[in-house]
Amino acid sequence: MVCGKGWRARKVCLCRSRATGSRFRSFQHVRQSPGEEDAEGWIPKVFKKKTCTTFIVDLTDPGGSLCQCGLPRRDHLSVAVEDASGAAMETVWESDLHTTEKSTDAYGDLDFQGASRKASNFLRLSDRTDPATVYDLVTHTWGFRAPNLVVSVLGGSGGSILPTWLRNLLRSGLVRAAQSTGAWIVTGGLHTGIGRHVGVAVRDHQTASSGGTKVVAMGVAPWGVVWNKETLINPKGSFPAHYWLPGAPKDGIQFRLDYNYSAFFLVDDGTHGRLGGENRFCLSFESYIAKQKIGIEGTGIDIPVLLLLIGGNEEMLKRIENATQAQLPCLLVAGSGGAADCLAEILEDTLAPGSGGGRQGEARDRIRRFFPKGDPEVLQAQVERIMTQNKLLTVFSSEAGPEEFETIVLRALVKACGSSEASAHLKELRLAVAWNRVDIAQSELFRGDIQWRSVHLEASLMDALLNDRYEFVRLLISHGLSLCHFLTPTRLAQLYSTAPPNSLIRSLLDQASHSTGTKTPALKPSAEPRLPEVEQVLLMLLGEMCAPRYLWVTGKPHHDHDCRESHHGGENTHLLSERKQDAELKQEAVLGQTPWSDLFLWALLLNRAQMALYFWEMGSNAVASALGGCLLLRALAHQESDAEKATRREELAAKFEGLGVELFGECYRNGEDRAAHLLLRRCSFWGDATCLQLAMKADARTFFAQDGVQSLLTQKWWGEMDSTKTGSALVLAFFCPPLIYTNLITFRKSEKESTQKDLAFDMDRGLNGERPARPADIPVMGQPSHRRCSPRFRRWSQFWGAPVTAFMGNVVSYLLFLLLFARVLLIDFQPTPPGALELLLYFWAFTLLCEELRQGLGGDWGSLATGGRGPGSSQPLRHQLRHQLCLYFTDTWNQCDLVALTLFLLGVGCRLTQGLYELGRTVLCLDFMVFTLRLLHIFTVNRQLGPKIVIVNKMMKDVFFFLFFLGVWLVAYGVATEGLLRPQDQDLLKILRRVFYRPYLQIFGQIPQEDMDEALMEHVNCSSELGFWARPSRSQTGSCVSLYANWLVVLLLVIFLLVANVVLVNLLIAMFSYTFGEIQRKSDLYWNVQRYSLIREFHSRPALAPPLIIISHVCLLIQRLSKHRAGSQDNFWVHLPKETERELLMWESEQKENFLLARARDKRESDSERLKRTSQKVNTALKQLRQIGRYQQRRKGLEQESLVGGLQGVAPIGSFCSQSKA
Repeated sequence: MVCGKGWRARKVCLCRSRATGSRFRSFQHVRQSPGEEDAEGWIPKVFKKKTCTTFIVDLTDPGGSLCQCGLPRRDHLSVAVEDASGAAMETVWESDLHTTEKSTDAYGDLDFQGASRKASNFLRLSDRTDPATVYDLVTHTWGFRAPNLVVSVLGGSGGSILPTWLRNLLRSGLVRAAQSTGAWIVTGGLHTGIGRHVGVAVRDHQTASSGGTKVVAMGVAPWGVVWNKETLINPKGSFPAHYWLPGAPKDGIQFRLDYNYSAFFLVDDGTHGRLGGENRFCLSFESYIAKQKIGIEGTGIDIPVLLLLIGGNEEMLKRIENATQAQLPCLLVAGSGGAADCLAEILEDTLAPGSGGGRQGEARDRIRRFFPKGDPEVLQAQVERIMTQNKLLTVFSSEAGPEEFETIVLRALVKACGSSEASAHLKELRLAVAWNRVDIAQSELFRGDIQWRSVHLEASLMDALLNDRYEFVRLLISHGLSLCHFLTPTRLAQLYSTAPPNSLIRSLLDQASHSTGTKTPALKPSAEPRLPEVEQVLLMLLGEMCAPRYLWVTGKPHHDHDCRESHHGGENTHLLSERKQDAELKQEAVLGQTPWSDLFLWALLLNRAQMALYFWEMGSNAVASALGGCLLLRALAHQESDAEKATRREELAAKFEGLGVELFGECYRNGEDRAAHLLLRRCSFWGDATCLQLAMKADARTFFAQDGVQSLLTQKWWGEMDSTKTGSALVLAFFCPPLIYTNLITFRKSEKESTQKDLAFDMDRGLNGERPARPADIPVMGQPSHRRCSPRFRRWSQFWGAPVTAFMGNVVSYLLFLLLFARVLLIDFQPTPPGALELLLYFWAFTLLCEELRQGLGGDWGSLATGGRGPGSSQPLRHQLRHQLCLYFTDTWNQCDLVALTLFLLGVGCRLTQGLYELGRTVLCLDFMVFTLRLLHIFTVNRQLGPKIVIVNKMMKDVFFFLFFLGVWLVAYGVATEGLLRPQDQDLLKILRRVFYRPYLQIFGQIPQEDMDEALMEHVNCSSELGFWARPSRSQTGSCVSLYANWLVVLLLVIFLLVANVVLVNLLIAMFSYTFGEIQRKSDLYWNVQRYSLIREFHSRPALAPPLIIISHVCLLIQRLSKHRAGSQDNFWVHLPKETERELLMWESEQKENFLLARARDKRESDSERLKRTSQKVNTALKQLRQIGRYQQRRKGLEQESLVGGLQGVAPIGSFCSQSKA
């Protein structure tokens, strides 16, 4: 801070320094405690105005009553006028020395009367205000988004009409660029000069645009030249201040504000009627913004600030000089006249080779030509100082066209950085990313003349990921960026740390942080890596279908079989997205492990749709990843509280489900066997789950409806038998086993092939004891059998080991069980000790209980039930059992089985207990109903009856809501009727019966009119109370009935029956019809899912049916104890050798590429894309025509200038000749 001499200067400087030092601290204090005062009360404490404190006579004023500040003597404070001795010592008025700062008295909202637009923000402030407080006011209090670019437009007063090309530049160049890049436009904000033209351009663009981001235009004007500023003054703030547009004077001293601006800063330097008082604040404000960061949480590059000079007088040279000294780039619009043309021509001469003294003389001549009234020496010195920073100057030619404005702005900013060529290109690229202009990056930076290296693109890729620039991510990776080098744990943690504060993923991360006991600051950008919390979130959402992927191991960067480049540099923490199978694989990554998968999960969790789709396209395990993404998105949508966000997640989940369906269909059409392997292959990235398990968990019904899935399920259902055989042949062979060895039952393959190839689908059936031994008991696919089975025994085991045979056996067994149960209940269930049939029934139920225990402990769901880890799971046993039981209880039919068996055990216990025989009989009768309802599960095998079970289940939910409405209406009617008819009855049980039960029966037509209508009663005085009483004709009806208001009882009956039988019953019918129609239209989808569940259940069941199933249970128990196996293997998956799995994944990737190419081709050939391409061609042609038109206009202008110059040269010669003749 520079202070003048003298005691007054030192005093003012000291006071100002103290105020400045405490101003920002008080601002922070006020902002930290907004509840202490009103929302607007802190502004006067922070922002100040200036008042003249010393009256110094303006020598140009003949009357001597005008101060050099521009105000007359009468408008000064008494202290300023009375200090004549001090004023006499000073002859030059200075704003810093002769003013004092006080609390601002003009701020709030500005409502332009007569302009139908939203009110603007305004603030009167000192020219010495801290720019940090102003920036915080704009971005926090006023709610403007932080800019990606600031363009400060400068120019002279200008005329009321601009050339057409300049108007197009402002409207189609400047304003459109501001909207597309998220820029702020800063001008004087007055309805005069270039500020007026910019305001008109903003208005026209906003009117023509159908939506999008609003252009932010800010006016920075001197307070002393604002017309009608008295209407803005209010010490408590104006909300709003009414500002009248018409009636502004045209004296050149005061100007009205332009209503097309969003905010106004009225800079007060203590002067009145003088322009330029805002220059110091503008420079400090622009310099401060240039040091702020673009992007989320300030993670990007510095906000670029550019000065755009259009025309201008000699005063603009001083402004440009100050800007260049502050290292702010400037864009000169050549052809606009004034200072812009002067500097553009001098810059062209300066950069031209051979510039010397002659060129300096030409510059002096240009200055005199452009500014004839100015001091040539002073102006030349300013120009020379400006040219020392010529790297900050860029010329925009009128020939470029407004559509190239953004490209030239980008070049100007890059040129201003003053670095080498490579760094300049990097800065330009990061700016293009910040502005989201991939078209500029493609046309200017990736034309093939720049050799990009992967390390150069990493910063831009990080910016693109943080700011959701999907097209830039695709562009950068397609030009050689190695994602294996890029993705490190630190960067991945930084990506997760940018989740919005109020988002679902942020709350889940905070929950995971609290659960692990490592609480991290929620919004701190430099927080520690949260990858362990991310893994906890994935476990919460996916359960055991999420493999642990973020283990902290020191090693090389993230790499896999797709990353062939050599790794250089120091140590990095390696991201493990892999599954540890056993001790031999602990040092290897599982096939398909790529950094794409980690970014795919990140994009899904942060709900970035385009990013997720792109990472899915680039990653491996395409079918499984599509289904896993669908599962994760639906889990997130289920927990999302925002309905709109939940809908977007559901839509994206449906899109991934469709991708999985279409891609698997493509795979099935090109290779049925390999497609089957894709369905049954365990994917390590998704917790060793298969595609079928992922689709089942994600409720992807359309995936099961595909021909490839149904073909595999049919193959599984029939086992080794030929599925083309009719069901009658199966029934005959089932009840007459010798027919197995006839041609009535055929098998798909020869007996020699079946010993080797079928292991791809059923490898552990014999090993886990779930059905009789078969040749598929070989533990590894492709190995020959160590024991030879005779053909007769093989056909026998293949027939009885098929799931369809096991299903038929269980159906027959269950029907026999129900028949036995019914006979015992109806005939043999006596108080005497149990007989043989009753004991057989008990044993049969015990075998059913053993089977439910086997299913509940993991024998049914295989790998998924054992934690999804396979045989080598490292989870604690209690966690595995807990998860197995949770999966078991999620099935409705398992719940029904447990209820039935629990009631059976309770009934048997009561039957065997003395004195509780009747209770046991009652419980068993109810239990028989539950066992009989369990028969509905058999219907799921039928295509027609299976969906009907779903319909009945959905209708039960409709009935619940119907009963709610009916119960409310029934209670209302029952209580009112009972209170009117029997006011003396004290028997609570009878009252409750008549209140609830009788109205319910009346709905079905049982209306006791003789108990309600007085015309059908005997009028006798049967009560001692006063009034009219009657006795119902039936003696069992009870107490007397009151005849008072009996007509109301009849009326209530009519209304009750009308509402209940007509309105509510029809409502229930309508709900049933809607539910039936919705499910019937998707009946095949529901049936396919039911069929998978049924086949999956009986594929894992032992071949023997109850009660003989106890033999299989004993064998299974013996094998488990002898081999020490802690859980059963799943038999609905395949184990592939490493090389075979690699080839399968490569084949899947090829099919995915073909599928994506076909989709792109179809999209390219669609009508919308054709119209888009045609529109682009037309725009290109129009652009070329406009360029030709501009060239022709320029040529005509040059011809006219040459013609005029020639005529002017001929005129003196003619006059001289005439004088000679005279």
